[in-house]
Amino acid sequence: MQLQLPEASVEAQRASRLLHNLIATEIRRQHGWISFARYMELLLYAPDLGYYSGGAAKLGKDGDFTTAPEITPLFGATLARLTTELLLSSPALQPQILEFGAGSGQLAYDILTELSTHLATDLAAGKHGAAMPQAYYIVELSAELRARQQLKLRAFPQVQWLDRLPEAFSGVVIGNEVLDAMPVELVLRGAQGWLQRGVGLAASGTDGEDGQFIYIDRPAEPALIAQIPDAESLTVGHLTEVHPVAIGFMRSLGAMLKAGQGAIALFFDYGFPAAEYYLQQRDQGTLMCHYRHHAHPDPFYLPGLQDVTAHVDFTAMAVAALDSGLEVLGYSSQAAFLLEAGIGKLLLRTSPEHALAYLPQANALHKLVSPAEMGELFKVLAVGVHAELPERFARHDRSHRL
Repeated sequence: MQLQLPEASVEAQRASRLLHNLIATEIRRQHGWISFARYMELLLYAPDLGYYSGGAAKLGKDGDFTTAPEITPLFGATLARLTTELLLSSPALQPQILEFGAGSGQLAYDILTELSTHLATDLAAGKHGAAMPQAYYIVELSAELRARQQLKLRAFPQVQWLDRLPEAFSGVVIGNEVLDAMPVELVLRGAQGWLQRGVGLAASGTDGEDGQFIYIDRPAEPALIAQIPDAESLTVGHLTEVHPVAIGFMRSLGAMLKAGQGAIALFFDYGFPAAEYYLQQRDQGTLMCHYRHHAHPDPFYLPGLQDVTAHVDFTAMAVAALDSGLEVLGYSSQAAFLLEAGIGKLLLRTSPEHALAYLPQANALHKLVSPAEMGELFKVLAVGVHAELPERFARHDRSHRL
C-alpha cells in the first residue's frame, strides 16, 4: 500500500526500524506467526520503542490525534463538577478519583484546576456539602507519558501514580479513550469457518533486512468468536475485531470495585453496541491508524510512529462488567451526557459579549457535542457498585440498546 503521508525524520525512521526488527524476531521465535493482538501490543507498548512507550509527540495539534481534554478545558471542568455531585449523592463513594491512561495529563490538570478554584470558592461559600477529592490516582503504563504527566501536574500534590490496578478502590473512575487503545484480535469469516488473522513475515530481501509484515490466517478458536452475536449469519469475507484484552480489563475493574465500598466508573470512547458493531455494512471492521492527523488503514506502516486503534464494542464491555458483579448505570451519547452534566452552563461563565474569549470555547464545545463531530460517535458507559447517576441522566439512557 502506497501512502501519501508526512515523512518521518531520520531518527524516527531508525526507531521504527528497531521496533520492526524486534517484532520480526518475536515472529520467528513463535514459528512464523503471532496474533494481531500481540502485534498491536508490541506496536503500542514495546519498552522504549512502542507508540505509547516511546518519545514521539502523540496528542494535540502537534501529535497524531486530538482528544476531548486537548480540545477544551470545559471537558475536565464538567467532570470535576459531576464528580463532586456524585460524591455528594452517593455516600458509599470515597473522595478520590482514579484515571486510567491519562495521556498528556491535560484531563487531570483541568479536573484538579476546577476543583481547586471554582469548587473551592463554592465550598467556602457553603454552596456544596461534599468534600473535594483528597487523592487523584493515575494508572499509567507508559514511562514517557508518566514523565509528561508529572511535569504537567507538579502543582498538585494529591496526584499519585500507579503501575497497576489497586486491589480495591472506592470513588470515581475515569477512562477517556482508554478502551480503544487496548489490543484487539482480527477475525475473518472464511468459506470453511472463522479464521484468526495474525501477522507473519514475507520472504527477506537480498539486502538482509527483515521481511515485510504480512497477514496470515489460521482457524479461530470458538471462544474468540463468542463475542459476535449471530456470528454464523455473517457472510464469507466479513472482517472484524473482537476485544479479549478490553473484556479482561473490565473484569479486573469489576473485581477492584467490588472489593471497595462503592464506586462509579465512566468510560468515554468511540464505538457501538454489538447490534451495530457487527452489521454487514461494516464488513471490513473498524481498525484505523493515525499518523500526524492523517487516518489510514495500514497497521504495518512505520511501526511505533502511529497509533493503531479500533472502535469499542460497548455491549461486550457492559456484559463483562455485569459478569464481574457491577451494575450498568447508564449508556448514552457523549453529547447527551456532557449536556446533562452541565457543560453548557460552564461555557456561560464566559459572557457571549466577550467574543474573543467566548467564541473559541463555544466552537470547542460544538466539536464535543455536535452529532457531526464527536457528540454521537463517542459514547459514555457508566458502571459501578453502590452508586448511581443523577436521575436526569436517565432521559437519554440507551442501555436497552446494549
